[in-house]
Amino acid sequence: MNATLTIPKETETAEIQRIFEAQQANQFNIANTTSSQRIAKLKKLHQLVLKYRSQIKEALFNDYRKHPSEVDLTEIYPITSEIKHAKSHVHRWMRKQRVKTPLAMMGSSSRIKYEPKGVVLIISPWNFPFNLSFGPLVSAIAAGNAIILKPSEHTPNASALMKEMLAEIFDESEIAVIEGGVQTSTDLLKLPFNHIFFTGAPSIGKIVMGAAAKHLTSVTLELGGKSPTIIDETANVNDAARRVAWGKYVNNGQVCIAPDYVFVHESKKQAFIDKVKEYIQSFYSEDASKETSYARIVNNHHFKRVKGYIDDAVAKGANIEAGGKFDNDQDFIAPTVMTNVPKESTLMTEEIFGPVMPVYGFTDLNEVIKEVNSREKPLALYIYSKNKKNINHIIANTRAGGTCINHNAVHFFNTNLPFGGSNNSGIGKGHGFYGFEAFSNPRGILKQHIPNALEKLLPPYNNTKQKLIDLTIKYF
Repeated sequence: MNATLTIPKETETAEIQRIFEAQQANQFNIANTTSSQRIAKLKKLHQLVLKYRSQIKEALFNDYRKHPSEVDLTEIYPITSEIKHAKSHVHRWMRKQRVKTPLAMMGSSSRIKYEPKGVVLIISPWNFPFNLSFGPLVSAIAAGNAIILKPSEHTPNASALMKEMLAEIFDESEIAVIEGGVQTSTDLLKLPFNHIFFTGAPSIGKIVMGAAAKHLTSVTLELGGKSPTIIDETANVNDAARRVAWGKYVNNGQVCIAPDYVFVHESKKQAFIDKVKEYIQSFYSEDASKETSYARIVNNHHFKRVKGYIDDAVAKGANIEAGGKFDNDQDFIAPTVMTNVPKESTLMTEEIFGPVMPVYGFTDLNEVIKEVNSREKPLALYIYSKNKKNINHIIANTRAGGTCINHNAVHFFNTNLPFGGSNNSGIGKGHGFYGFEAFSNPRGILKQHIPNALEKLLPPYNNTKQKLIDLTIKYF
């Protein structure tokens, strides 16, 4: 499988510049579209996704053997859900919002207009190529922007199909897909975009933000990190094991909001591990390498990375409770559960982004909170408990981009919730209104109708005016 990977050719710098300039010239035509026109575009996009549904499945199978049903659940559904939500709400989002004006400024009215940022860049990752490309794309369309999409070179079949699809319904002066690798991304980041929406690793997010700073370009960074799961003594172990096993091993663990490592109360630890083993077998049979429902690591580079994490942990004393089997030719790593993983191992110092679940026992919840807080803020934190006091205590004393209680990862699917990280796990939010807002500038507009009292306070200053200023400060 890894031998067939073909990285797309770099796009010429002159071609990138040509498309960027075409979008700059066209941006106000796009910006001045009505809500009805934007809804019409979203409808076309919706129809396009459904039209190419089988080709999307084929592309993702060819890229890393992703099962068609999993494509429907984790790629197609999030896109169609995002489109439907935007179509239903974009008219209200675009509507001018009147706000109150202070009494001292009587005689004027104020409103907010959400205007497009202009020409925007979306850099999407390889783990959910369509979902994490088309999701922000929907928000950028709803907000009225010209868009360049740079998909990942690590899923070349998906990237090529995206380019073909979007060229079918959009002119490149409005939406263009630019393929390529690191050099293409570097060339794109040299341009003065009005906004950059990046999804990927924190290390690359820093590079994106550094490049954006040169043009004072605003950014939305959806990054990752080590998302912890806490399972206390009151939790339903069967439900927790089933949901955590799904969240950890779906997409072969290549999920930015996957449960990265798990703390289980000592009284439930062994029962949890046993149940996870049962669900691994239930989901993926005794030999996951022969189960079509189980995807593969995206390429051999990442296969070696994750295998290296496991080997390092074992060498330092970790135990493999389940899995730990590999096939280099298939980029296959079995669903793996590990215990006694040293905190200094790479498995616990790096985001895993693979099908490996370190499990720790605990007796003192505050010690778990202390451990979580010793690390960078995670993109997500998951709590399994029936104890409201414990739940509230964890939420109040930790920080995370998002949280699920008695489930994991599913908050991503709720378009009414903001999705994104905090500090090392991200900057800004996406989905629904929050995605529309990310690609918009809330422009404050004040209109003066009649002279107001403040005009009485213009220079030259004197004692009478000072008394009026004092009254204004005191009462208004």
